[in-house]
Amino acid sequence: MRHGESAGNVARDLAHARGLATIDLDVRDVDVPLSPLGERQAVALGHWFGAMLFERRPDVVLCSPYARARRTAEIVVAEGRLAAAPIPDERLREKEFGVLDRLTPQGIAERHPEQAEFRRLLGKFYHRPPGGESWCDVILRLRSALDSLSLHHADRRVLIVAHQVVVLCLRYVLENLTEDEVLAIDREADVANCGVAEFVFEPDCPTCVPRLTRWNFVAPLQAEHTPVTRAPDVPAGAR
Repeated sequence: MRHGESAGNVARDLAHARGLATIDLDVRDVDVPLSPLGERQAVALGHWFGAMLFERRPDVVLCSPYARARRTAEIVVAEGRLAAAPIPDERLREKEFGVLDRLTPQGIAERHPEQAEFRRLLGKFYHRPPGGESWCDVILRLRSALDSLSLHHADRRVLIVAHQVVVLCLRYVLENLTEDEVLAIDREADVANCGVAEFVFEPDCPTCVPRLTRWNFVAPLQAEHTPVTRAPDVPAGAR
């Protein structure tokens, strides 16, 4: 699942509405907190987990160490009466944007036009801004994280709380997608804040490819009349 709405999501929307070059944040990306609405979204999702039969609830919770994801995981665990405290894993952190961090598309065009052109030529899957990561870089660390998960948490029900690009890249790895396929999913809609993707491993499956049973699932928020938000953490030009 993706974290709840963050203060960064709100600041990004404001910068976009005002046509600004930069997103107004005075903390590191790792320290960006949830917005009040983001807290409500996490509570609603926690209630949904708490209403499940105990044997269906997650019994391992892994999260990005970034404040917005860690706080989302803490709320979900508390409200859902889950058994284990969240375990931060730096490999689940947000994609690093390097010199494009906190810039709107207008800001990228003004300050780093060469990067805008490189991204156009290479595509977001392979473009790595100076000091940042490509989607491929994110995928490399996620493969390592999933290897650790299978080693230490085999046969457990695992909840991962992370970020939009991380959620999409996990789909890429788990479903053996192509570049075109994962980018097509990305174009369909942004991953909703506190939106859930659920995978089930079929017994005796010869290929061990998990089956996707839910995607961008936000019914728990809607059931509690909590607004659904889908703003990316950064503008598309940097993501």
